[in-house]
Amino acid sequence: MIERLEIIKAKYDELQAELMKPETLSNVNKTTELSREIANLEETVTCYNRYLEVEQQIKEAKELAKDPELGEMARLELEELTVEKTDLEKKIEILLIPKDPNDGKNIIMEIRGAAGGDEANIFAGDLYRMYTRYAEKQGFKTEIINLVDGTAGGFSQVEFMIKGANVYSKLKYESGSHRVQRVPETESQGRIQTSTATVLVMPEVEDVSIEINPSDLRIDVYCASGHGGQGVNTTPSAVRITHLPTNTVVTCQNERSQIQNKEQAMKVLRARLYEAEQAKQDEAVGSERKSKVGTGDRSEKIRTYNYPQNRVTDHRIGYTTNTLDRVMNGALDDIIEALITEDQRRKLEGSEE
Repeated sequence: MIERLEIIKAKYDELQAELMKPETLSNVNKTTELSREIANLEETVTCYNRYLEVEQQIKEAKELAKDPELGEMARLELEELTVEKTDLEKKIEILLIPKDPNDGKNIIMEIRGAAGGDEANIFAGDLYRMYTRYAEKQGFKTEIINLVDGTAGGFSQVEFMIKGANVYSKLKYESGSHRVQRVPETESQGRIQTSTATVLVMPEVEDVSIEINPSDLRIDVYCASGHGGQGVNTTPSAVRITHLPTNTVVTCQNERSQIQNKEQAMKVLRARLYEAEQAKQDEAVGSERKSKVGTGDRSEKIRTYNYPQNRVTDHRIGYTTNTLDRVMNGALDDIIEALITEDQRRKLEGSEE
């Protein structure tokens, strides 16, 4: 562990020195890239530096413990330092877990009503509000890309971006099938119904991360419908892009400008193609995918929202909370923290090998 930490510390110092060079400071892209790398290493280096300080202080306290006058005070300090050293070792272990390269990225989230007809679409709308309220509490920004209204409320499909620091690291576990149990607004007999909506979380992908041949695209424009304000039905601003080799279709009609809609649609297309490629690689590895907290497959039932009992259960980690009302208002922190903790535990146990 110490050897790895020394390598990381040397890399951190090297990046700091590079960042201070005049030729680097004059290059905005280079400065941004280096600053991001430094930020990724900073917590680990800070913990390691404190760990080295504690080790030195422990040695000094052991020597002072032999002193007749200062011995008692030194022994008390030694106990505190030993506890701190153990805590630092645990924290460093977690920090040394290989990070997902996508953790720092913005996300594109897609929610679809699935089994349950109108109630599934209403539930999809509830999930959308849950995530946007969570994003607001976190200081993230949301931006609708495309939506299709449900006939009785909610959405049959909604795609939107969430932008902010490390968004993907927090919401990447949300992909899968979400199940709701409640008496639907559309139910006249008062019977509890089970419906589902699916969530897909994709990291925003840079242009250079995935190559798309323009000749592989068919781009259609048409008049938008639904949301969008005045003139939405009168100008061909909506864009539909089909990636012919994979038959992947993306649509964007939220912006008033055709150019803006095309840019947004291309973001979604890149994210979809990247996600499909990642899924292929995970399937090839096999055991790695199974060991993750959730595979990201739409078919995987990950969570149940039980309204009569005000209960939310995440089936992957056996986590239950009786605060559904707060969760649906965006209070997702405890669930997300539990998922991150379990993911770290599995990785520490080497279950991805």
